[in-house]
Amino acid sequence: MATFFLFFFSIFLSSMSPSLSSSSFPLLIGSVDEFMNYTAISDMRVLNRRILADCLDPNPYLFINTSTEGPLYDETYVTVTVGGVLVPDKADWIAMITPANAKISDCPLNSLLYLQTGDISSLPLLCHYPVKAQYVSSDPSYLNCSKRKCEVYENNDCLVHSCSASVTFHVVNFRTDLEFVFFTGGFDAPCILKRSDPLSFANPKQPLYGHLSSTDSTATSMRLTWVSGDENKQVVQYAEGRSSTSQVSTFTQDDMCSGILPSPAKDFGWHEPGYVHTAIMSGLLPKQTYSYRYGSDSAGWSDQIKFKTPPATGSDELKFLAYGDMGKAPLDPSKEHYIQPGSISVVEAVTNEVASGNVDSIFHIGDISYATGFLVEWDFFLSFIEPLASHVAYMTAIGNHERDYEGSGSVYITPDSGGECGVAYETYFPMPAMGKDKPWYSIEQATVHFTVISTEHEWKVNSEQYNWINEDLASIDRRRTPWSIFLGHRPMYSSSESSILPNVDDGFVKSIEPLLMKNKVDLVFFGHVHNYERTCAVYQKTCEGLPTKINGIDTYNNSNYTAPVHAVIGMGGFTLDKFSDDAAEWSIVRISEFGYVRVHATSQKITVELNIPISASCD
Repeated sequence: MATFFLFFFSIFLSSMSPSLSSSSFPLLIGSVDEFMNYTAISDMRVLNRRILADCLDPNPYLFINTSTEGPLYDETYVTVTVGGVLVPDKADWIAMITPANAKISDCPLNSLLYLQTGDISSLPLLCHYPVKAQYVSSDPSYLNCSKRKCEVYENNDCLVHSCSASVTFHVVNFRTDLEFVFFTGGFDAPCILKRSDPLSFANPKQPLYGHLSSTDSTATSMRLTWVSGDENKQVVQYAEGRSSTSQVSTFTQDDMCSGILPSPAKDFGWHEPGYVHTAIMSGLLPKQTYSYRYGSDSAGWSDQIKFKTPPATGSDELKFLAYGDMGKAPLDPSKEHYIQPGSISVVEAVTNEVASGNVDSIFHIGDISYATGFLVEWDFFLSFIEPLASHVAYMTAIGNHERDYEGSGSVYITPDSGGECGVAYETYFPMPAMGKDKPWYSIEQATVHFTVISTEHEWKVNSEQYNWINEDLASIDRRRTPWSIFLGHRPMYSSSESSILPNVDDGFVKSIEPLLMKNKVDLVFFGHVHNYERTCAVYQKTCEGLPTKINGIDTYNNSNYTAPVHAVIGMGGFTLDKFSDDAAEWSIVRISEFGYVRVHATSQKITVELNIPISASCD
């Protein structure tokens, strides 16, 4: 009998120096507590549903213009200049707004109706929720008026001078026209000073944001999913002459969840998603490199992109990366609905690893984009991950910020999905799942059997998902895949405390943990808590086995199995959580830094390293 060793965890500091950085914005004082636990809320949160009224400003010199009149590229930067300003104010700001369904005249004035968004003020409400916004004072020349122009002369003396400033916005093709709006009054009492002319994208139908996923354990086919403004079927051309026609889907406002109070997805956060295309590339060989492009002659084509298939079940070696709770951050100085400050560093580090050719697949275990009912955020996220997800299989698990909403059937009655209730997630990330709104699945790659569950769907004993988990774990052939890895979103063990819902649901642990022990699961990855924590070999909060040091590495000898080892890896980008002062005996390592895990599995051992990008650790 072979001797199996499970190696844990070296901490690597990469030498990556990304050109872009981000920082978290302060929490909005006065927001409802439920949002304090789950997000870094920018003060843009207070803009929900306020009326876009014109300011009573008689200034005849005021103007706003953009660095381009369009049409816009699929990804570009637009510099917005405001000028003719007589009295610069730190409360002046510029918003990027894309058309929404609501009309200004239809806006209700009852702010309590939207308490779920975190806005508890008594001010009127905004109809068009800004995609992003920047204070004009981010241009250091603005408040001191160093960019000065004389507007009125008398006898060669300047009687009236005005000030100008410029800010730059990162824009991706979300298919709808956009405009830039110059406000004053800050985010608390905004009114409009000036609007730009609308800008359009050169090709709203352009096929974009291709990302891959595995369809089964043979590694002979891969699924490609992309977004386009074109409802007609398109194709993916791959492997020098093969092609596959897409299946097309979309979702509407009617598909979004809502309660007595309208959800963001149902109302002011809605944005048309376009059409989501998915096609299967079949007839491939495992662990081989191919190229593809997708689109059509009428809608346009993507670039030619190289991709790699993962190793087939039963082969000798697998290298994958894993993280949870990544989201995104703006690639400009903007404030946005949700900002995950570590995501840029993590994505750049993962992109570099994928480009090196040493990654077979990626697992993102819940809290994917944090769009949470503000649907345009999905386009920014898909653009954000394209440099890595278009080259290797990007496998996902559903989290609370994709699924949970009152009355939607989720286990937890929170508004965390903003009314998306899993619809957007399952459309953008079709996994080899058991069915619609049954997003659990298993897949094998090389020596590893992955069991991916949903902590947001019913998991009680004898529920559909419970029975599936029991059957799946019992079916593992350890001669073919000697390692069993279990993945989901909410953890069974965490030393971080939450002021709202507990991070650990004792009912979930009571139902599912015995299945892990009975079927000798080796390694468990969870997210939800935004840090890194590793346990001993633990069962029912008792250490059944402790690691020994071999060459400085914590090593578990699983030839004499004792219990699963759990690792929380929710440090992919979201604002980090602190640990409680008193750690339980089962908690071996606790690190609150942004990063991801790098896993190397052979038939004899699994080595897991925690990778912390330098720029992320310095945020």
